[in-house]
Amino acid sequence: MSVRFERTGPLTELSSYPQWTQDMVGECDVVKKTFVEHELWSLIRDGQATHDCMVKFMVGIWPVIEGFPGFMARSLLKTRYGRSEGDNLARRWLVRNIRVEQNHAEYWLNWSEGHNVPRQQLIDGQLPPGTRILADWCDEISTQGSLAASIAAVNYAIEGATGEWSHTLYESEGYVARFPESTRRGTLRWLQLHAAYDDEHPWEALEIVCTVLGAAPKAADVAHIAECVKRSYVAMRILADRCVAKSQIMATEYESAVAA
Repeated sequence: MSVRFERTGPLTELSSYPQWTQDMVGECDVVKKTFVEHELWSLIRDGQATHDCMVKFMVGIWPVIEGFPGFMARSLLKTRYGRSEGDNLARRWLVRNIRVEQNHAEYWLNWSEGHNVPRQQLIDGQLPPGTRILADWCDEISTQGSLAASIAAVNYAIEGATGEWSHTLYESEGYVARFPESTRRGTLRWLQLHAAYDDEHPWEALEIVCTVLGAAPKAADVAHIAECVKRSYVAMRILADRCVAKSQIMATEYESAVAA
C-alpha cells in the first residue's frame, strides 16, 4: 500500500512536496530550460521573427491548442470516483479545467490573426514539417499513459512551460504595444490568460501526480514520470526549432506582416 501524500506547505513552493518530487523537478528543469529559453521567444518579443516563422509557430501548435480539452478528457476517463483520493482530486480538477479550456482555441485564432496568419490557414492548412511532434506526443500519453503520467506530461510539463514563455511575451511592453490598441485585448487574450493563471495550474497538476503516486512511490514509477515530463519538453523544443529553421532575422518583414 502506498504512503499517503500530504502537502506540507504552500501549493507553489517545491519544498512543500516529497523529496522524490523535488529531485524529479530539478532533473527535468534542466531539459525545460532548453525550451523556455529558446531563441524563438526573444525573436517574437523583439519583432525579429519572420512571417514564415510566425506561420510555423501558429499553425504548428494549433493541433495542441485545439486538442487540449480532448487530451484532458482522456485523462478524466482514467479516473473512477471513490477509488482513491488521487482519482477524486484528478476528477474534480479535470472537469473544472476542461471547461476553462473551451474558449482557448478561439483565443489562439485571434492571436494568430494579429500576426497576419489567417485562422483558416490553421483550421484547414497543412502542418509545417516536423511540427506535429508535440500533438502526437500529447495524443499518445493521454491515450496510453497512466493517469499520473498523462497529467504530468500534459498539464504539469506543457502548461507549466507555456506559462513561462507566455509571461516572457505578455510582460514585454514593446511586444504588447505592437498591436493596435483597439483590438489588443482580444488579440492577446490567449497570451494574457496563460501568462496569468498558469502560475498555479501546473502546480495543481503536480499535486495531483503526487496524490496519485503517494509520498514514497517506487523508483521505477518516478523515473517513468520524469521521462514523460522530459519528453514533453523535448517535443516542445523540437517544435520551436522547426519554427526558426531557415528563417532569417528580418524585423522589417515581421513588422510589415503585423501591420498589414
